[in-house]
Amino acid sequence: MDPFLVLLHSVSTGLSDDELAELKFLCRARVGKRKLESVRCGLDLFAVLLEQNELDAERPELLRELLASLRRHDLLRRLDAFEAGAAGRAPPEERDLRAAFDIVCDNVGRDWRRLARHLHVTDTKIDAIEEKYPRNLTEQVRESLRVWKSAEREDATVSHLVRALRACQLNLVADLVLEDQQARENETAGSGGGDKSPAESLTSWDSNGPALGGPW
Repeated sequence: MDPFLVLLHSVSTGLSDDELAELKFLCRARVGKRKLESVRCGLDLFAVLLEQNELDAERPELLRELLASLRRHDLLRRLDAFEAGAAGRAPPEERDLRAAFDIVCDNVGRDWRRLARHLHVTDTKIDAIEEKYPRNLTEQVRESLRVWKSAEREDATVSHLVRALRACQLNLVADLVLEDQQARENETAGSGGGDKSPAESLTSWDSNGPALGGPW
């Protein structure tokens, strides 16, 4: 079964009626009134968000924001566990690119548009990203990187990203990415290259809380 769908099912079963009402209110800017009126449980809401591409396994940030608004730290730890598992299952190249994305998101700031253009993200898509995340600079950066990755597929590499950063004169960010990559390579070499997977399965959760994970 899809681990992300397992996570959403687990979160849904842990929501009270009042919490579901709060989530529906928070999603009013993303989901139409008629669709919200048809939502009867957490799974209904998540299904709408999945259908509208507001939420998926690669972009669980909205889920994190919603759970944080409810102060449901137990459910947030389930999300932590999912993300840890996803990182462990990803091939090394994918993990390296995700780490590079995190660094870029933390350091590029308002220069993201210039970087996006160097990565051949169109102005139309840049405008759409700004409209989708009008007050969230970090998500604007991350979404532009996702668009690039989706378009380039296997050609979306850390080295390609570093070249684009240098072309934008964002040399400090490029250096941070390379330093992180070197540290990760050294760590892998020191551990013999073995990948560690989470100790427990996502499906081991029960209603009392998660079996794995810690504060984000």
